[in-house]
Amino acid sequence: MTNAMPLVLSCPTKLIGTAVVCFCLLFSVATPAQQPEITGIGPSSGPSFTTFEAPGAGTGASQGTIPFSINTAGAVAGMYYDANNAYHGFMRAATGTVTTFEAPGSGTGAAQGTVSFSINTAGDIAGTYLDARYVYHGFARAPNGKITAFKAPGAGTGAHQGTVPISINTTGVIAGTYLDSSNVYHGFVRGAGGEIAEFKAPGAGTGKSQGTIALSINTAGTIAGLYRDASNAFHGFVRTATGKITTFEAPGAATGSKQGTLPISIDTAGDITGLYRDASYLLHGFVRAATGKITTFEAPGAGTGAHTGTAGFSINTAKDIAGSYLDRSNVLHGFMRAADGKIVNFNAPGAGTGAAQGTVSLSINTAGDIAGTYLDTRYVYHGFVRTP
Repeated sequence: MTNAMPLVLSCPTKLIGTAVVCFCLLFSVATPAQQPEITGIGPSSGPSFTTFEAPGAGTGASQGTIPFSINTAGAVAGMYYDANNAYHGFMRAATGTVTTFEAPGSGTGAAQGTVSFSINTAGDIAGTYLDARYVYHGFARAPNGKITAFKAPGAGTGAHQGTVPISINTTGVIAGTYLDSSNVYHGFVRGAGGEIAEFKAPGAGTGKSQGTIALSINTAGTIAGLYRDASNAFHGFVRTATGKITTFEAPGAATGSKQGTLPISIDTAGDITGLYRDASYLLHGFVRAATGKITTFEAPGAGTGAHTGTAGFSINTAKDIAGSYLDRSNVLHGFMRAADGKIVNFNAPGAGTGAAQGTVSLSINTAGDIAGTYLDTRYVYHGFVRTP
């Protein structure tokens, strides 16, 4: 992970790399702490923001706090970079108490450590940790703090290979990806009892950095994700709990290298949001209904040139979508798209206004609370929660 994360919209694989799977870039004692927070109140009928820092988060460029997931209760899971650029996991309760933790075996050097990607309704967390040899391992953390490490069968054991859990559903089933010894990606699903099944999407490439990536799993066990083909183009897929895989393309998605369709989040009903890249390398948001109908959308103010545009990152049960867009000046902004298509843009208090600065909204819960990160004028990451 590098400071390329702010450019998530100019290179969606780096979003998936940094915020989700380390795709392109890429100790068991918890420490509760109550951190000072800043709450900003908008208009009387408008939303409010709470910004926060994980204890121990670094304050230099490309350091700080990145929340990835918010559950129904308002608890947030994420990671932070310390002053030595090592990663650490955290969970922030709805009350504001932040608990940091390390998966056993996590490395302590730069670009090593613990990353928590997803939290479910019960407070179970799924994520990955990098050991001292830069190998990825999966973990599940129970609400009582107990951490169980695991690896997918077939996962490679070399540097930047291994197991990356990305999403956990309400029943404790985990979906993710693993990189084998040939640096090919494979999807996996891990049952609540620990059993792991591997799968690949039809058409997935078998070369280096190609293959299948599972990104989101809903209560029914349906998985949304993407695959990279032999030409390095991206395509979407949906996998049912029984193992049936359906592939799809967003209308307008191009078929060249680093172009195509990138689904990121699936809701309880099976609706999916994500982004696609057209032939001009412009990004567009989309929502795919469970019926298969795809609607594309653009956030007001999104850039219209190459490597700018709109991305949907998370969809809730009300079909509200949280995402971000990159404007023509390469500044990041958050947005919330309602089920009726209305889009409201927003910026977190303190977000920078320069290129590769701004607001990234990454997760939305059933109440419409949004969690994400913003980059200030010094390129430091800060966590935020936006409440309606």
